Amino acid sequence: MSSEIPVTVPDIGDFEDVDVVEIMVTVGDNVNEEDPLVTLESEKAAMDIPAPITGKIAQINVSVGDKVSEGSIIVLVTASIDENDDGAIDSLTGTSRNIEAQQKTEPQTSTAVPVPNIGDFDKVDVIEIFVRVGDTISAEDPIVTLESDKATMDIPAPFGGLLESIHVVRGDKVSEGDIIATIAKSESIESSKDERPSSDKTSGSIAPEVVATQLTSAPVPATTANTHSSKAYASPSVRKFARELGVDINLVSGSGRKGRITKSDVQKFVKVTISGTQTKASTGSYDFPRLPDIDFSQFGPIDIQPLSKIKRLTGQNMQRSWITAPHVTQFDEADITELEEFRKSKLVDAKQNNIKLTLLAFLIKAVVVVLQKYPDFNSSLSSDGESIIRKNYFHIGVAVNTDRGLLVPVIRDADKKGLFDLASEVSELSTKARERKLKPADMQGGCFTISSLGGVGGTAFTPIINIPEVAILGISPSVMKPVYLDDEFVPRLRLPYALSFDHRVLDGVAGAQFTRHLGVVLSDIRHILL
Repeated sequence: MSSEIPVTVPDIGDFEDVDVVEIMVTVGDNVNEEDPLVTLESEKAAMDIPAPITGKIAQINVSVGDKVSEGSIIVLVTASIDENDDGAIDSLTGTSRNIEAQQKTEPQTSTAVPVPNIGDFDKVDVIEIFVRVGDTISAEDPIVTLESDKATMDIPAPFGGLLESIHVVRGDKVSEGDIIATIAKSESIESSKDERPSSDKTSGSIAPEVVATQLTSAPVPATTANTHSSKAYASPSVRKFARELGVDINLVSGSGRKGRITKSDVQKFVKVTISGTQTKASTGSYDFPRLPDIDFSQFGPIDIQPLSKIKRLTGQNMQRSWITAPHVTQFDEADITELEEFRKSKLVDAKQNNIKLTLLAFLIKAVVVVLQKYPDFNSSLSSDGESIIRKNYFHIGVAVNTDRGLLVPVIRDADKKGLFDLASEVSELSTKARERKLKPADMQGGCFTISSLGGVGGTAFTPIINIPEVAILGISPSVMKPVYLDDEFVPRLRLPYALSFDHRVLDGVAGAQFTRHLGVVLSDIRHILL
């Protein structure tokens, strides 16, 4: 028997509204069990969602840029299932049956929704999609947002009903008459413009033509109290309203739920700007100067590549950490001659267990020993800045470089694991990071981070603290050096490292004590094995 099976987002940890960043299948593709279907990306990790069964892709319910949560339907797969295997069908098609039941409650007529008359424009970009297949929508609910060179417009639903299909994805170009969606019209779903909140009739609104004129003569401050670091949280209609007024939406502070910018927020910003009473984030000569927009193409050929979300978010987190925590970096080095000899002596045993025994496993073990002696490094500063939260567990983050940016999976309870266990887990998490299989839970709860450039090069570097942790250890490549011992110079393997720490929690003496004790532990393997 052939059956369309809905594939839903599985348990992805304590995350909601995760971005769809890549779709790896198209309608009609044959997929095998475990073949990747889509890639989701949260603030901390990217993960592929695999096919739970073998079959053919019948329908794709998401687009790149959509946000999904656990239980959201991403595709429908046509699978051949034994007619007697009712349990399998029930377990996989519960969601689709709910949708079908909803569709059968009332008479419906499927109607295509075309792009209406949008003026003298052709091939306009689709920049946002607000709905998903299976959504129940009302008349005038926005379906997509289109953007031309001069304007942005929402395309509303002409009537209420159940959204059967979406015919566009973000980035498509459409013109008048192109079909953007199909809606199963339901007679009982009625809505009109009169019944919707009259946000466009807000009292005290400002005429766009008046504001546009006033804003051109009123200087907009480069630095405001708002700290938006990326895309402002506002609906397309509010964005359009802001553009009509000549307002940079990223400078407006939102008063709505979760910081959403409302029309009144834009109006308030305009009034304050025009009156010249805009509050600055700081005063005097220490304001952050606004970077000028430079057209680099005037100097020669250029190629613009957008940052991946991982790199963008990592950069934002690092900037916040650098500005928030006063960084101090203590440099030191350890004699790891004996440790390296011991590691090499265990390579055969490790290989027999399919384990790659690297120096990193020893570093994790050594760091735990030092953290136990100096617990303030295994802490976080409370949000009010009044207390130090010491942690009685030892979860060690390990920075992993991937083609999309830096990820930091966490080794949990490192104090309870042996060297082989740590080496195996490091290898497993590193592989998952590079193959986009890390889950958000794999990157949460870290106490202390180790960032190793031992396999890359360099002599020293200053790592940035992974807030809310208070310290991070940067490892550089080991090097053989002549060391004066017992009245002669002898070759010794030296490991340089750098400890960056938060000066609000730790002082320079504590930093020097930590690095010196780490050197002692690494120089004598017996300390690690205690």
